[in-house]
Amino acid sequence: MLIAPSLLSCDFSRFKEEIERVDRAGADWMHLDVMDGHFVPNLTFGAPVIKKLRPHTEKPFDVHLMISQPHRYIDDFCKAGADIISFHTESDSDIDETLKLIEERGVKPALAIKPKTDIDIVLPYLDRLYMVLVMTVEPGFGGQSFMADMMDKVKRLREEIARRNLPTLIQVDGGIAKDTIRTAYEAGVDVCVAGTAVFGAPDAKEAIDEMKKLCQ
Repeated sequence: MLIAPSLLSCDFSRFKEEIERVDRAGADWMHLDVMDGHFVPNLTFGAPVIKKLRPHTEKPFDVHLMISQPHRYIDDFCKAGADIISFHTESDSDIDETLKLIEERGVKPALAIKPKTDIDIVLPYLDRLYMVLVMTVEPGFGGQSFMADMMDKVKRLREEIARRNLPTLIQVDGGIAKDTIRTAYEAGVDVCVAGTAVFGAPDAKEAIDEMKKLCQ
């Protein structure tokens, strides 16, 4: 299990130090939630902030675009240092064209789906995807409860990935903590985004280590 701490849950006044702290604690990726106040009812940060953070860790930047028109900003996020870019099937951008923009810039493409979206929408693109992100909360805010019924989507996706013999990863985001990560692992998840469970823990390394042990 890879753990990608969600920087949405960090202390924004100490952004650099928070990234360095979870890097030392054993984070595998850094998960960066970009929200536009339109696609979801919240605003976070954009490409200029990510560019400033990029020199402070060598860990992959996993950029999750919760924005209405991701195709307009792919170039900006690639230049800012994104290693993986996920965007939503429910956005206003053409999926095929947006994937092409990510692929052409040598960044790893991923598709994300909200809880009410059927997993079948990503299947036509599966051969091109580095990862599929299955939201286990309604996107927009941290600290929500894990939706265990989303594991049916994960299992369906895992079966299809295996059937096609693909290397595509499955990520979940929302409500991941010590009491839910095992459920995700058993369903076939490869990468867990964890916000409060890491940044709200007294010891981030201990929290990450414990979650990984629960997936063995």
